Amino acid sequence: MNSGKRRALVAGAGVMIAGAVTAVALVAGGSEQEPGDGRTERQELVAERGRSVMPFDLEQTTHRFTPTATGGTQDVVADQRGDAEQIDLIREHLRKEAAAFGRGDFADPARIHGADMPGLAKLRDGYDRIEVTYEDRADGATLTYTTQDSALVDALHDWFEAQLGDHGAHAESGH
Repeated sequence: MNSGKRRALVAGAGVMIAGAVTAVALVAGGSEQEPGDGRTERQELVAERGRSVMPFDLEQTTHRFTPTATGGTQDVVADQRGDAEQIDLIREHLRKEAAAFGRGDFADPARIHGADMPGLAKLRDGYDRIEVTYEDRADGATLTYTTQDSALVDALHDWFEAQLGDHGAHAESGH
């Protein structure tokens, strides 16, 4: 076969591969299409899974993730000032999570966001080098994550970013 025909076949194969890659990307991206309320299907799935793990109402609360130089803070607050029911449920849940994370148990985030959630495996492996503290606040509760291990700081920041994306309108950056 002459080199001109060979180049044409290689170019044609490249077009077919590019088309296949594009088709796969479109199919994979299809799961991220927005349903009518502006949330992606992934965010809907996370909200559905969250209802089985978190006792408070995602529609009445907000998660706030603030990265810091030594880890970060996670606030969960009631959207309505003085909503005693949501505040109590937030506090109950975050107390439980602080204790679990302190034992290296990240099963709840894995159930909600998936076992391959960014940062999760590193946090599970390095849990004994992360201090997790719980604190009440007037409108909910705060978990503070502190570590001197820069790889774990990065894992916490990745984990926060993943939660921001997955929770959509139910979460915000505390930057």
